This record gives sequence, structure tokens and C-alpha cells, in this order.
Amino acid sequence: MARFKKSVFLLLAALTLPAIAAGDDQRNAELFAQVDRIFADYALDQHVPGLVYGIVADGQLAYVRGMGVQDLVSRRPVTPDSLFRIASMTKAFTALTILKLRDDGKLQLEAPAENYVPEMKNWTYPTQDAPRIRVRDLLNHTGGLVTDDPWGDRQTPLPDAAFTDLLRGGVPFSHAPGITMEYSNLGYAVLGRIITNVSGRPYAETISSTLMQPLGMASTGFLADAAPQERRAQGYHWADNSWNQVQTMGHGAFGAMGGVQTSAVDYAKWMGYLLSAWPARDGADAGPVKRATVRELAQGSNFPALRQRFGHTGAASCRQASAYAMGLIVATDCELGLTLSHGGGYPGYGSHVLLLPEYGVGVFAFTNRSYSGSSAAVWDAALTLSRGGFLKPRSVAVGPALATAYRTAGTIYQQGDVGVAGDQLAMNFLMDRDAAGWRRDLAKLKQAVGDCDTSAAIVPNGALGGDFTWRCATGRVTGQLLLAPTTPPRIQTLMLQPKSP
Repeated sequence: MARFKKSVFLLLAALTLPAIAAGDDQRNAELFAQVDRIFADYALDQHVPGLVYGIVADGQLAYVRGMGVQDLVSRRPVTPDSLFRIASMTKAFTALTILKLRDDGKLQLEAPAENYVPEMKNWTYPTQDAPRIRVRDLLNHTGGLVTDDPWGDRQTPLPDAAFTDLLRGGVPFSHAPGITMEYSNLGYAVLGRIITNVSGRPYAETISSTLMQPLGMASTGFLADAAPQERRAQGYHWADNSWNQVQTMGHGAFGAMGGVQTSAVDYAKWMGYLLSAWPARDGADAGPVKRATVRELAQGSNFPALRQRFGHTGAASCRQASAYAMGLIVATDCELGLTLSHGGGYPGYGSHVLLLPEYGVGVFAFTNRSYSGSSAAVWDAALTLSRGGFLKPRSVAVGPALATAYRTAGTIYQQGDVGVAGDQLAMNFLMDRDAAGWRRDLAKLKQAVGDCDTSAAIVPNGALGGDFTWRCATGRVTGQLLLAPTTPPRIQTLMLQPKSP
């Protein structure tokens, strides 16, 4: 293989797009400059010939930047249209296509996978009481198959006939299915075979026609060699203080687990589409897959784990509760809220994506160095955006029932008596604290803070509850309101207390 010395490394060959309106333009420019430094340092430290990263907000590519070169011979700079293999970030495309076939009535997630891949029927399971692998187990990596990085990556070009022979011969198990989560590229290759068998077309064609084409991802697909050479980022491996060119792997039976090639411009369309599934709402649901089905990608298995946040803040941050969902890892972060992420490691390439559905924002990065997953840089970038005020929570509309109850709560405080609520109280309300007790509590609270402006907006945490803060004469009051599951909804809980200094 050709060898290249570090001295030819080019760091900045950049193209930026204007930021969308997401606050003060100057503030955003300063934040993006900080993010540039994060990725520039990452590229230098990790010996990455070239990378591209992007920030998606409100369905748009808010910012994108290429750094370094596509290849070390022509030295073409990386641009937002440069094509990278994204490795295991492919799995979300495969998972959503499986869910779409389920929606279309062509398969069932709870059915044994062997119903759709007959070669699996003669597999020998590890114990007599082991259940058969379900389609859902393959999606969640709970099928009992052994972790197979990096063996699975090298199977990408495996011919279909050879894959059939592998399946027919059976495979060893690491665990009985349904006991634990263990990452399996083989499992997602089987999902690719299921897509082929159920749809009646090769999985690559089905995934492309189901998702990529409707989203306008014209430069995205599984046939890496078919793309224009002048746009392709050549993959490299860093060893012995120099770069080695990596031969591009062709398309084959394992591509459903990691074979997609795409550009930053195309991938931003995919991210914007996924993020548009949140929050649940009324209105047109144009697809290509239903919003509710897209949200299923965040449904993890029953094997959650604690992990440290990626990036420089990880060691000092609170730990995340995480689980593998469907082609994405779902985790709850104390600063970023709900997160959906996935890395991609591949001979010649690395990638990472982070989605923040509660804010409609995502960050992603592609590189052309083997297994250079950019998780640390992506998560550091997201924290920079968060702490800089770029992330704005998506507002949830206050429905009529909650609005009525909230006005009632204000009247209760102003009058100092729950009796003015009339029939707005649920049957438990006065059983938990009688009217006389409420009058005493309200009088004491009003003595502490005085009259309050009860017109402040309530922040809903669902259709039937929310939090609020009132500004008062000598302080503030924080409150929580929760309605009962009755028709019509009534107030089951009202909490009011002085806000602590």
C-alpha cells in the first residue's frame, strides 16, 4: 500500500454555510468558532487526513465545515459534498426500513427471524430453554450473538451465496437470546437479508427507495465505487507514524450493518428528518415513514447500563443511563436531556452522530482514518452549543384542559381558598388536604411573598401537567399542577411553595 508522511497533512480546507436563525448571529458565530477549534484539535491529535462535521438545527444544515483533504495524492480539500463511508451509522437506515416493512404488514418484530430467513431454522441454540431469535432481538442486539468488531467490518463485500452458506451452517452463540445486549454486526447483516427476502428486492435497493430517495439523498448509497472519484474521501490507516491507504471494500451481504457512503449535505437531510419526528403532534405526517415509527428507533432493550459521557467533560459529568435501541443508542444526559447517538468505525473511516430530539439539534462528523470515531469531539461540540445558549427547548403547546386548570390555580391563590375551584377539583384533592388546611397554607404563603402575578406561562411536561413560577411582591412562588385521568380532567395535585434563594 502507498505510504504518506505526516508532513503532507493539511488541516484547514474549509467551507462554511450561513447559520440559520437560532439566536444572536454574533453569538452563534463565536460558538461555531469554538466548535471549529474542537474539531481542528481532534483532527491533529488523531492524525486524521480529512474530516467534515455539521450542525443540524430545525431541519436545516445550520453549519458545516470541511477540514483537511479527501486524499493525500490529489490533496483535494474536504467539502460538504465529499463522500465518506459512515460504517455503523448505516444501522439506523436498516432499522427504520425494518420498521417500515412492519408498518406495511410484511413482517412482525416479535416473530422468529427464521420465519424470514429459513437458513436459520436449523441453528443449534446454546441451551435447551433458549428462545428463538426474534426480529426485535436483532434490532436491539439481544440475539445472543457475539460482539464481532472488527471481523464484521471485513465481511462487508461477502457475496450473497457465501452469506447463505454461513447462515445455513449456523453460528456459535455468546449467550442465550434475550439475556443481555451484545453488539452484533452479523445480526444487522441478517436484518439486511430479512429486508431482501420480505421486500423481494436487494436490501440496498429497498433501503434506498424507502428512505434515501424520498429524502432527496441523491449522493447516498451502498455502491461506494460507483460514485465520482473526485468526490470520494479515500480511507487511510495510521500506523508507524505514517498513513497507509486502505483499499475500498465493495458492496456485499454485510452492507446493511455498515456499508453506506454519504456526504454531509445528504446526511443532514437524514438527521433533519429523524429530528422532525419529535415532539408528537397533530398535523400532516408526510413520511417517508410515520413520525411515530421514527420515534420507535429510540426504544431500547430491557438492559440499560450506566456510562460516562463521551468527551473531555465525561470524567467529571454525571453518568448517563443508556441502552441500545434500534440502530441508535438512547441515553439520558443531565445537561443534554434525551440523546440518540451512534458511532461508526471502519477500515479507512470513522464517524459519529448525536441527536438531541428535545432541541431539534444534531451534530455529526465523518473522517477518513480507520476507526477514528469522533465521539469525543461531537459530544464536546454539543456541550459547547448547550452552554453557549444555542440549544432551545422545543415548546409543547398548552391544551385547553391544562390552561383551564392553571387559571383555576391562579384564582385559588388570589382568593386564598380552594373552594373557588368549584368542580375543577378531582375527588382525591380534598381528601389529601381539607379546605381548612388549604386556607391556612395559602394565608401563610401569601404572608411570606405577598400578591403574585399568576399570568406567567405554565411549562407543560405533558398534556395533563406542568410547572410554573410566579413573581410576587416580596419573592417568587414555584408550583406544579397535575390533572387526573378523568373526563374531563380535574386537578388532582397542586403544589405551591416559596422559591428558595
